[in-house]
Amino acid sequence: MMWPLILVCFISFFSPSYQQFPRQCANRESLLSKECCPAWEGDGSPCGVSSGRGSCQDVEVSDEPDGPQYPFTGLDDRERWPLVFYNRTCQCEGNFMGFNCADCKFGYFGENCTQWRASLRRNVFHLSHDEKIKLVSYLNLAKQSVSRDYVVATGTYQEMENGSNPLFADVSVYDVFVWLHYYVSREALLGGPGNVWSNVDFAHWAPAFLPWHRLYLLLWEHEIRKLTGDMTFTIPYWDWRDAEACDVCTDELMGGRSLQDPSLLSPGSVFSSWKVLCSRAEEYSLRGVLCDVSDEGPLRRDPGNHNRSIVPRLPTSAEVAFTLSLSNYDTGAMDRSANMSFRNTLEGFGDPQTGFGNSPRLNMHAALHIFMNGSMSSVQGSANDPIFLLHHAYVDSIFEEWLRRHNPSASQYPEFNAPIGHNARYHMVPFLPLRRNREYFISTKELGYEYSNLLNSNQRIAEAMRPYLDELKNVWPWLLFAGVMGGILAVSLVAALLKVKQRYQDWPWKRWGSWKNPFSHLSAYFSKIFWIREKKPIILDSILERQPLILDNVTEETGNRNYQTTI
Repeated sequence: MMWPLILVCFISFFSPSYQQFPRQCANRESLLSKECCPAWEGDGSPCGVSSGRGSCQDVEVSDEPDGPQYPFTGLDDRERWPLVFYNRTCQCEGNFMGFNCADCKFGYFGENCTQWRASLRRNVFHLSHDEKIKLVSYLNLAKQSVSRDYVVATGTYQEMENGSNPLFADVSVYDVFVWLHYYVSREALLGGPGNVWSNVDFAHWAPAFLPWHRLYLLLWEHEIRKLTGDMTFTIPYWDWRDAEACDVCTDELMGGRSLQDPSLLSPGSVFSSWKVLCSRAEEYSLRGVLCDVSDEGPLRRDPGNHNRSIVPRLPTSAEVAFTLSLSNYDTGAMDRSANMSFRNTLEGFGDPQTGFGNSPRLNMHAALHIFMNGSMSSVQGSANDPIFLLHHAYVDSIFEEWLRRHNPSASQYPEFNAPIGHNARYHMVPFLPLRRNREYFISTKELGYEYSNLLNSNQRIAEAMRPYLDELKNVWPWLLFAGVMGGILAVSLVAALLKVKQRYQDWPWKRWGSWKNPFSHLSAYFSKIFWIREKKPIILDSILERQPLILDNVTEETGNRNYQTTI
């Protein structure tokens, strides 16, 4: 069925795509002035100020101290984000958001962003056949569509000669998000080949891991909606607990294994033609450069054929339950050494059976990355694999379940001394418009979405049945047609038999001597089969004389009977 892909391709021709850096700010003038306040097309004013959507304001960054993990200052463009590039950006009002305040906040819809509507993220195996086709089609469309509104940086600010020589490149909508994940997790370039600092990551190994990826998924989901015009689209999740293999690695979903080369995807999957970028972290570090977003070969995946001394198996239900039982969001140094830390254990560096940090094995979230044994196994390049989205959606659902179970106060998220980029008021790298880490340490219900596995029991049952009911809706016209045709056939047969009977009854049987009416034999046969012994008539008078009926008693007795149903 190619109609979903044809439809979304048609829609995308008219719909702008969306992520970062804003194309209108990736020029010499904006970089030298350090101002990124593009006009809203609705009224032509910067940030839509004339319509009350927002205004261009100075960027305020937090001065709270960072942890000791990154001992430098002024060497990396991501420090005190986004001040190296811009110190004035759009600050949106009310329910508006976006780099020029043109969009609605998460959960709000409509021309003026006044309509609230919660979305539901579903188990990928609870999608209908058509929804699975749509998911794959949308992913592939995003991979093939060049982003109209955003470009990505291919050089440092110093290499851009402090803004005089902009170094940006066009990439697809999907690859903008690949670059985002690469850029936030790359090593710090200290100057010259091989001179890097590896113990730094603005979205991993510390408290912002969960809020950062929550925002990442929301923006990706929002981007697909804008690209396709399908405002009902949501990212499905893959519940990988107790899985023994890659259940989503089928050509119907994320792509099966190639028979010729098990590290490649099956040619029956659209993902087999995908090319990756920003996946060679060691090479960039040796050269002391940023990823240049060039083609780096096909998407690779060989699930299960990984180093089992590091990851013996995929996470179990018991390990997820233990992780959820940890009441502290983060502890100690708030890095990979954190003990009894929910964040560190879920991320995979704490032992999901003891809670101790610096585990010699990788667990939980990290275990699945290693298990995939390919593009997913590199932190910087992992977003090249579309399984990344399904995986992190489930990680986000675990985060949400923990929030609802423990109901932490905002103060549980660290205000200071977290590794660089992870304090509460730090702007998340490299998102524009700006968001702070603590802003996403809240329930999904406040962000306009829900997970089907967190619904109540009756709702979960209904949700599990939904794809089957959807399939039934698709076939009911054929069932109705078959029923009507069957009815017509049955009526036709009865009419034909009656016609034949009438014809034979009108024949002059007696003229042919011994011949008899052929239906007389059938009549005698069925009379024997369905013969019912004749009962004597009931004489009401005699009954009334012997035992009168007491109607009141009968009514009382029958009135005490009732039927109960259980679900």
